[in-house]
Amino acid sequence: MSIALEQHQVEIEANLRAWQGKPLLREIYAGFYQRILAQIDVPVPGHIVEIGSGVGNLKAHLPQSISTDLFPNPWLDVVCDGYELPFADGSLSHLILFDVFHHLRAPGAFFREARRALHPRGRVIVFDPYISLASWPVYGLLHHEPVAINAPINFATELPRPRDYYAAQGNATRLFFRDEKPGWPEGWEIFHREAFSAFHYVLCGGFSKPAMYPAGMLGALRKLDAVLSACPRLFAARCLVGLRPMN
Repeated sequence: MSIALEQHQVEIEANLRAWQGKPLLREIYAGFYQRILAQIDVPVPGHIVEIGSGVGNLKAHLPQSISTDLFPNPWLDVVCDGYELPFADGSLSHLILFDVFHHLRAPGAFFREARRALHPRGRVIVFDPYISLASWPVYGLLHHEPVAINAPINFATELPRPRDYYAAQGNATRLFFRDEKPGWPEGWEIFHREAFSAFHYVLCGGFSKPAMYPAGMLGALRKLDAVLSACPRLFAARCLVGLRPMN
C-alpha cells in the first residue's frame, strides 16, 4: 500500500470520529443526501452502489445501497475502485459518487466501466465541490486537496494499475458546467445539473475544523444559501449532476 493510500485510510478514520462527534455535520449531510435521493429513479432494476463510501454515511438514508471503498472497513459491503466494478453487466441501477468524482484521475475510464455495469436506464449521480468566485479561496486555501482548475485532465478511457492517489477539486465544475470538453462524456446524457450555495456547509468546518456558527443558525443559513444559489458562478460551493447512458 502506498503512503498516499495509507493516508487515505487515516483520513477515513479521522472522518469517522468527526462524524460521530458533530451533530451539526450530520444534519447538513442529511440535506445533501436528500438532494441525491431526489435523483434516484426507483423503477430501474438493479443494485444501487456508492463508490468511495468513506465512513458509509449514505446508508442511513438509503439502506439498500451497497457501500464500497478501497479499503476493508466494518461498515462497507465491497472493496473495489470505480475502474473495475465487481458487478455483472447491466446489474446496477445507480452509481453514486459523493465527493469522489474529483478523485478520478481518468474519469472517462470510470464512465466506460459504469456503462458496462449499469442497466440501460441506469444513472450516475455525482455530488462534488463547485468552484465559484466565493468558494475558490475556501477550497484552495482551507482544504488540503488541490483545486487544479487549470491542470490537464486525463481523458483516457482506461487507467491501468497501479493507480495512485489523485485529487482535483475543480474537475466537476470544468467538465459539467464550463464544458471544457464539449460532448463529454461521450454517449451520456446529463439529465440534471445544478450548482448551489453552501455557506451552511463551508462555515460548519467540515470534518476537520470547528464550526463557525451554533447549530441553531443552520436554518437561517440554509435560507440565505437558497437566495444566493440564484448566482452560482458567484456563490456556489457544491454541485449535483445526474447522467444516464444514451441508447
